[in-house]
Amino acid sequence: MKVVRWAGAFPASPDRMTKTNLFETPRFFLDVYVFEPGQSQKPHVHDGNDKIYLVTEGRGVFQVGEERAELGAGDAVLAPAGVVHGAENTGVARLVALAFMAPHPKPPTV
Repeated sequence: MKVVRWAGAFPASPDRMTKTNLFETPRFFLDVYVFEPGQSQKPHVHDGNDKIYLVTEGRGVFQVGEERAELGAGDAVLAPAGVVHGAENTGVARLVALAFMAPHPKPPTV
């Protein structure tokens, strides 16, 4: 059994957002995204994969389709398959979000 302790501290980079994988199977993944102020995830599309962002710390602007909304800790948003999505830390503090995607876009071999 894989157990992950939520320490609240994940690697960050002054140059670009970072990703830390928590769980991964051939069917899904769950990552932690860390954005320092001013960092962003370029809007992009996954044709066959749904993604959920859940903010655990800070605030940021999330885009899904043509809509943009500022989300804070405890807020979540769904980016359905085939819809452009991305995130940006427009604040002055670190933004941390869980990113869940299914099905896995590049399934690992187990």
